[in-house]
Amino acid sequence: MKKLLAVCLIALSLGIAGCGNSNNATDDSGQESSKKEEVRFKGDYIVDADYVKDHLDDIILIDARGEDAAKKGTVKEAVPMTWQYLSDVENGVSGDENWGLVLEPKKLAERLGEKGIAKEKEVVLFASAQEGWGDDGRIAWELLAAGYKDVKMVDGGFSALKDAGVKTNKGGTELKPVDVEIDSINQDHMIKTDELKADYDDYKVVDVREDKEYDGEVLYGEAKGGHLPGAIHVKYTDLFNKNGTLKSNDQLTKLFEDAGLSKDDKIVTYCTAGIRSAYTQLVMDMCGFKNVKNYDGSFYRWAKVEDVEKQ
Repeated sequence: MKKLLAVCLIALSLGIAGCGNSNNATDDSGQESSKKEEVRFKGDYIVDADYVKDHLDDIILIDARGEDAAKKGTVKEAVPMTWQYLSDVENGVSGDENWGLVLEPKKLAERLGEKGIAKEKEVVLFASAQEGWGDDGRIAWELLAAGYKDVKMVDGGFSALKDAGVKTNKGGTELKPVDVEIDSINQDHMIKTDELKADYDDYKVVDVREDKEYDGEVLYGEAKGGHLPGAIHVKYTDLFNKNGTLKSNDQLTKLFEDAGLSKDDKIVTYCTAGIRSAYTQLVMDMCGFKNVKNYDGSFYRWAKVEDVEKQ
C-alpha cells in the first residue's frame, strides 16, 4: 500500500511540473521567461533610443519640440527646432492660403543652413511621441521633400532617450552654419487645397485629430468646427503603445485596414495644421501604404474656404 501511494505521489508531482512548464519559456541558461519578446515597429524612418545613444558622434540630432521645451531639458547634443521655423507662418494667420505650408526652396535652405543641418549627414529627430503633435514627423516629412536622403525619427521620443541613459542638459546645442542647396520641393507626398478639392472623389481622406475635434469642437482657432466631407477617422494617438513607442507594423496595418483603407488606395491625411498628419503619412508609408499625401494646409485652411461636416 505504501509503495502504491509513493508511485501516485511521484506521478502527481510530475504532472504539476509538466503543467508549469507549458506556460513558461526556458532560455539557454535554463531560466524561465514568461513574457514574449516585444514586437517593435520597423521602418526606413525609425530608429530606437539605443541607436541614437550609439551613434551620437555620427548624426545630427534635432529636438523637434523646440527651444522652450529644450530649456527645461533635452539631449545634450540636440539642436532645438520647431516645425514653424521651416514653414510659412510669419505672413498672415492660420487659415490663410499659404500659412503653415513648406517654405519655398531658397528660404528653406537658408533656415536649415543657419541651424547647421547638412544634407550629407544622417538626421535624427525626436519629440514627445503621442503626448505631442508629431512635430518630429512634420520636420522629417519636410526634410525628405527637400532632398535629405537619410532622415529618421526616434521611436518613443524624448522619454525613450532618457530611459536609455542618453545624457541631457538644458538648452541642447548649436551647430556651425553650413551651406545647404535645395533646388525644389518634391510634391509626391503633399497636396494643396485646390488640388484636393478638384480631385476629392479620387482620394480617401483621413482625419487624424482627436474625437472632439472630429466631432466639431473648435479648440485651436479654426474658422469652424467639424471634419472634411466623408473623412475617415484614424486618430494620431492610436498609432502608439502606452509607453509612447509605435505599435507594430502588423497592428498598425490592421488599424488602417479596419478603418477601410487599402494599400492600393490614394489617401490624403490631414489634422489641424499638417503636423500629426505628416507623421501619420510617414508611418503609413512604412506600413506599405505608398500612395499617401499629407495636406499641410489641413483643417485650418479647409475650414476657412470650404464646407465641413459635423457628427
